Amino acid sequence: MKDLPYPVSDEKADDAQSVIVRPGMNCWRVEQATKAAVIVDAEDYFNAARAAMLGAKHRIMLIGWDFDARIRLGSESGQEGPEKLGDFISWLVERQPGLDIYLLRWDIGALRTLFRGTTIFTLLKWMAHKRIHTLLDSAHPLGSSHHQKIVVIDDCLAFCGGIDMTGDRWDSREHRHDDVRRKKPNSKPYGPWHDAITALEGPIASALGELTRERWRRAGGGKLKPVEGATDCWPVKLPCHFTDVDVAISRSNPSMPDVPTVREVEEMFLGLIAGARRHIYAESQYFASRRIAEAIGRRLAESDGPEIVVINPFTSNGWLEPIAMDTARARLYEALRRLDRHHRLRLYHPYTDGGEPIYVHAKILIVDDRVLHLGSSNMNNRSLRLDTECDVTIDAGRPGNGGAGAVIRTIRDGLIAEHLGADPAEVTLRIEASGSIVATIEAMRGEGRSLRPYEVPDLGDVERWLADNEVLDPEGPDEMFEGFTKGGLFRHLR
Repeated sequence: MKDLPYPVSDEKADDAQSVIVRPGMNCWRVEQATKAAVIVDAEDYFNAARAAMLGAKHRIMLIGWDFDARIRLGSESGQEGPEKLGDFISWLVERQPGLDIYLLRWDIGALRTLFRGTTIFTLLKWMAHKRIHTLLDSAHPLGSSHHQKIVVIDDCLAFCGGIDMTGDRWDSREHRHDDVRRKKPNSKPYGPWHDAITALEGPIASALGELTRERWRRAGGGKLKPVEGATDCWPVKLPCHFTDVDVAISRSNPSMPDVPTVREVEEMFLGLIAGARRHIYAESQYFASRRIAEAIGRRLAESDGPEIVVINPFTSNGWLEPIAMDTARARLYEALRRLDRHHRLRLYHPYTDGGEPIYVHAKILIVDDRVLHLGSSNMNNRSLRLDTECDVTIDAGRPGNGGAGAVIRTIRDGLIAEHLGADPAEVTLRIEASGSIVATIEAMRGEGRSLRPYEVPDLGDVERWLADNEVLDPEGPDEMFEGFTKGGLFRHLR
């Protein structure tokens, strides 16, 4: 395979010789995590976040696409403090006199939801407190959004991934059909939701603290000093998956005055796809990026390339996104299917045991038994070039990360088992026996709680035109108002 941005290792070569993580190209920097974990679904995340915030002594940075002060943060019995996020934040600063809390969220989204329920009253209460600092982030080009989801506590512990502290996010890993605990603040039910985030302690958390402070400054909040001296911030009940492991931070940032363009996430995606040997396992809210499709197409053309499995929601949320994202997905998948002469590409949707689609909001890419990539970035144009994003990567091929490969495999097999409603140990045994994720899923999937294959829908003329011209998913600020003849999903895939 020619002209790949990263080397594809020979099967007999030492993994450590194949460079994946490249600071200055596909990541901002690499720092050590004394402890790290992947938290799947918001039940466990909300409990862990509450416990971590209870331990905060100096500062909590909450950087998100959305916050809803009315949600219940945590569901464990006997938890200290108020249940609702808004009340909990107010209670925390009264409980800990030296604590400051900073909340930064996307301005357009905030204006859209400002008057939902009691939000306006909670916001006014926060604004009146001298140690609760709120800010709406408008530091982005027209049409883009602030999409990072990061929580940093005392520059000692950080959460980074795809879960926002907002409504319709809570669910358990069981994704029970008609779970009565899945309800909006107004008590109306919502559907099952799958998501993921990382917990990171040590120097990597300090680096994410630097990133959030810079984001706060650019949004107009002023310069903040780092928190120093905090150690051992890990929540007692949170399992630890990795210890003393190097973690890379990758960002997306659109071009702005005095702010350089950053496309580290895009470079990381392309490099990981190019460097995969046997398996690419991905979970994404969208599958609509031309560049990612091109990278996949090149691997499908190889006689001995990797198999590629993508877990997607059945359809996108909202009324506008299905037109843009689902149509683009259909067009790209059909183009890739025609390139897939060796039948190595699969796209699946997860369902509950009652047959309801589970919405996939997680953003995960796992390559072989070697690389875990997780963050806020979807496989669409916005995440790669228009919105602000932050992802983290653990590469078992880096010196010192040698033991991470087995853990990464366990996390991947656990995710597959979750979607199949199966035992993770059985998934692992079947993959080891067959050497194939696709064969394992095909053998184990069935009715009820399981994965179902994607079927390309019939597309109308308008939908095809919208997808082909990327009208609702531009590739960057410069293409927001670019003539349609210059754009298109298939400019290099035709």
